[in-house]
Amino acid sequence: MLQPLNPYGISKNEFDKWALQQTKQPPFWAGLKFFNVFGPNEYHKGRMASVVFHAFNQADRRTGGQADGIVRLFRSHNPDYQDGGQLRDFVYVKDVIDVMFFLMNHQKDSGIYNLGTGKARSFFDLASAVFSALNQPINIEFIDTPLDIRDKYQYFTEADMHKLIAAGYPTPFYSLEEGVAEYVSDYLQQTNYF
Repeated sequence: MLQPLNPYGISKNEFDKWALQQTKQPPFWAGLKFFNVFGPNEYHKGRMASVVFHAFNQADRRTGGQADGIVRLFRSHNPDYQDGGQLRDFVYVKDVIDVMFFLMNHQKDSGIYNLGTGKARSFFDLASAVFSALNQPINIEFIDTPLDIRDKYQYFTEADMHKLIAAGYPTPFYSLEEGVAEYVSDYLQQTNYF
């Protein structure tokens, strides 16, 4: 089994286990395990911003700065995955907000909920969606995964969404392409920060 990449991942998991063991609890509570969230207002996160944000800044030739129109993705060092074929559950921040409002207003079952789309997609798909939103041809280059994270690198993450569905959450999630298109056209290209 792969180890978490950072102390945050370890501490989050330990806190979730602690919360589930408590005998004294409020009438309703919900903990959320966020998967790969992307969307408006992550510009301040620097290196920790989403891959969508970084791909846009590499691909959008209009920005003038360091963008050269090439998105760089990690090469696969696992024979089961093609370069760019590593899979993540990318979830648009607007879906995250909708789920949080739902849980706040429909307090059915307390507990820890996964918050992704339930559908893993490849980094190649993500980069392609960014190029599509920019109306530019796909131009991807693969680089080696840094040695310090290569052995811990996760090739597949996907949220099991059965618990949220069982709680009655009714709204379909944005597809990767829909979320990326809106984020790029309505926020990133407009430098629309609030």
